Amino acid sequence: MWAELLPVGRSPASGGYRRYAWTGADADCRTWFQEQAEARGLAFETDRNGNQWAWLGDPAAGNAVVTGSHLDSVPDGGAFDGPLGVVSAFAALDELRGRGARFTRPVGIVNFGDEEGARFGLACVGSRLTAGALTVEQAHRLTDGDGITLPQAMESAGYDPDALGPDPERLARIGAFVELHVEQGRALDLSGDRIGIASAIWPHGRWRFDFRGEANHAGTTRLADRHDPMLSYAETVLAARREAELAGAVATFGKIGVEPNGVNAVPSLVRGWLDSRAADQASLDTVVTGIEKAARAYAAAHGVDLDVVRESFTPVVEFDHALRDELARILGTGTELRVPVLGTGAGHDAGILSGRVPTAMLFVRNPTGVSHSPAERAAEDDCVAGVTALADVLEGLACT
Repeated sequence: MWAELLPVGRSPASGGYRRYAWTGADADCRTWFQEQAEARGLAFETDRNGNQWAWLGDPAAGNAVVTGSHLDSVPDGGAFDGPLGVVSAFAALDELRGRGARFTRPVGIVNFGDEEGARFGLACVGSRLTAGALTVEQAHRLTDGDGITLPQAMESAGYDPDALGPDPERLARIGAFVELHVEQGRALDLSGDRIGIASAIWPHGRWRFDFRGEANHAGTTRLADRHDPMLSYAETVLAARREAELAGAVATFGKIGVEPNGVNAVPSLVRGWLDSRAADQASLDTVVTGIEKAARAYAAAHGVDLDVVRESFTPVVEFDHALRDELARILGTGTELRVPVLGTGAGHDAGILSGRVPTAMLFVRNPTGVSHSPAERAAEDDCVAGVTALADVLEGLACT
């Protein structure tokens, strides 16, 4: 399975993945998922929001145990973020069938659509729509860098955008959702553990900073006469680093748009996107407020206008304590694994669903901690340990 997915959407130039929502690479991933489901005799369906489901047993019976993740990527992302959870889900089911497990609850495997938000700028679109955390009107306003709206992209891919919306009946089928994911950090590598259990997801959000100045000739305009938004933006990037360090948080300007984007032109607009995350809401508020205050001061000093728009936000997610403790009990019984509980700064579909169904997460060790990059890694024996752990969890939850 892993070998089949590796070439899909991979850039020969960077070695990273460009599996953006509703593109050809996304369609290839979706075809792969459907083929895996059908090869195992699972009932396959695509819901109204484009999420794919594979079922063992009758999901209408309710109290189903669901696992899975996503198959899309960030620009030039790694091979493991998302796909490891989907591949491991099918592999864990194979393992349980090999054990002769007798299921007493329905089991589902899911591929959530557009988790990374690389194309339309909002993460976890598929799960947000399903959980009612994103309205249909908001979804219809999402637009990519080429001006293509989400409905247009879905329609071009053969899906019905008019069907988008909350899916409470589907969520009511789920008794527990467990997402396996490569760790995006080095906590497990530093502790020497292969597998971890998530405790919580830090609150996080994305903010767009629009610095508007005056376009002018780079060769003839005196420095004193310029209203250069690039200067204000550059100083704000440095301020973000300082504010994050002071609060023990993280803040990143990782995406930028410039107009007119000419080598010999002073920009008229610099648009930068801030991603910030912290262990608690108060710390996050402190960081973002400090960055915006600094940005406004820099903009005023350079005669530049500034607009700040919060494009997305996810509050702190405390995973279901009872389910988390049950995972720890299952994995701590009759195994040699030591399974620490750790927090994470990365958002996931499990976090979006947590307000509607009991959710939990398993992490697989990442020896470098690098993620959202072609350098993302996980050793094969650690991945196998992840499959075994997930199989043990599914057996403990769905076969009792």
